[in-house]
Amino acid sequence: MDLTQQTIGKLRQMLDRKEVSAPELTKAYLDRIAAYDKTIQSYITVTAERAMADADAAQKKIDAGNAGVLCGIPMAIKDNICTDGIKTTCASKMLENFIPPYNATVMEKLMAQNVVMLGKASMDEFAMGSTTETSYYGVTKNPWNAEHVPGGSSGGSAAAVAAGECSYALGSDTGGSIRQPASYCGIV
Repeated sequence: MDLTQQTIGKLRQMLDRKEVSAPELTKAYLDRIAAYDKTIQSYITVTAERAMADADAAQKKIDAGNAGVLCGIPMAIKDNICTDGIKTTCASKMLENFIPPYNATVMEKLMAQNVVMLGKASMDEFAMGSTTETSYYGVTKNPWNAEHVPGGSSGGSAAAVAAGECSYALGSDTGGSIRQPASYCGIV
């Protein structure tokens, strides 16, 4: 069974039944990122060490019977959402070395759920675009057809989910920035 092709609900059941551990699940996603993301370029930053530490912490909650719905489920975060101590570039050269000293509120809420963050997903620079082709870090490809765009500005998030490089991802939306990529990548 390919763990990276399961729904969040199925993964929750598997974790709770001890059919898989959070570290094993996280490693499956990290292996998939290593195998496919060179082509798709859905991630700007992969946080493998942090992900494994998150998975270990989540497993302790699972073992204690205190797991919430998202506990131990690997996910990606769009690179315009601040993550304390982890590079947040907004896909721009101007912010290539920016490391926020705080978490966005949504990250605080996710961390309280003991999620596993695999990394920061690519996007159109400063979320200004509809193709995810304007990232300073490279053009994100649609995983179903590399000649097509994944949509934008949350194209990295949608491409990562469609490629099985995370179970779910957070994006941001002003005028279709989640809805368009979700449709282009076939995850709605």
